[in-house]
Amino acid sequence: MILKKISILIDNYIWILCNVYGACIIIDPGLSEPVISEMKKKKLYPIAILLTHNHSDHTDGVKNIIKYYPKVKIFGPYETKEKYVTHIITEGDEISILDRIFYVFFTPGHTLGHVSYYSKPYLFCGDTLFSGGCGRVYKKKYLDMYNSLKLIQSFPDSTFLCCAHEYTLENLKFAMSILPDDKRILFFFKKIKNVIQSGKSSLPSYILFEKKINLFLRTDEIYLKEIMKLKGNSTPFDVFVQLRIKKDSFFGAKRD
Repeated sequence: MILKKISILIDNYIWILCNVYGACIIIDPGLSEPVISEMKKKKLYPIAILLTHNHSDHTDGVKNIIKYYPKVKIFGPYETKEKYVTHIITEGDEISILDRIFYVFFTPGHTLGHVSYYSKPYLFCGDTLFSGGCGRVYKKKYLDMYNSLKLIQSFPDSTFLCCAHEYTLENLKFAMSILPDDKRILFFFKKIKNVIQSGKSSLPSYILFEKKINLFLRTDEIYLKEIMKLKGNSTPFDVFVQLRIKKDSFFGAKRD
């Protein structure tokens, strides 16, 4: 399979997974025009669209795509039912497309019904996990997001993380504000900065990489708790909540 991505809006990505015959799966099409243009240019044709959640920057392209490709199947959680979905999916479902199995995992927190799709080695995680960060939490559903991140963290280290936004550099700036002397974060900030300045993308990322530089996956580290001046009996979940609150008010923080 060939993994492609289309950059749209300010910092969104639409992911496309194709086989050698040009049949493809589209994930979270926030716009239709770039997708249809890519289909025509590369002589591709969509078999299915996978939606992770109901936000418009992930779903607005569906309406026009199905006008051009009326046979395409649309998969999404219940919260996307008004987004032209033909197949409502839920935790534990297995979708067979293009000789691959996509496993559906419930990853709420950013929205109440957010899901992620895994087909080794790809994890399409929408707005749950970003490189170096995580999505904003819906109505203080911190435990939902925390559990979703722990689930994603349990995937194989070699898993490709196909996140929906290019937030890596900004997320690492936040991480450096918390751990200014962390050599791994400093090193990868410089590396990612060069990547972005050269006009390239920081994505996909990898689980192994995120375990090193993503503070939201490091909440069990005693040093992190100490430097944030949390009480000794604070849990990793407490650390996560305080990190997310700090990130929400961090200067230049993305909407995510």
